Amino acid sequence: MPKGYIIGHVTVHDADAYADYVARNTQIMAQFGGKPIIRGGQSETPEGPKFTRHVCFEYPDFAAAKAAYYSEEYQDVMKIRIANAESMIVVVEGAA
Repeated sequence: MPKGYIIGHVTVHDADAYADYVARNTQIMAQFGGKPIIRGGQSETPEGPKFTRHVCFEYPDFAAAKAAYYSEEYQDVMKIRIANAESMIVVVEGAA
């Protein structure tokens, strides 16, 4: 069964507030089997919108990734990210 992923492309505007989001987000994602496989680090964007931070959480399957994103807990914490960063989030199924 293909794995599921939540991929985020982010430009942070308030690092302190975003750090709180990251700490809380990590705990919530783990409850759904999510583990970070990309979290910041060097990046280059040769095409498309420019974001300064890229994150990817891997899940056992697509359903688990969707459940994590749409969970009540994450929807509440997500407000911190929205208020303190510009972002694009994608929930995607991995290759079979």
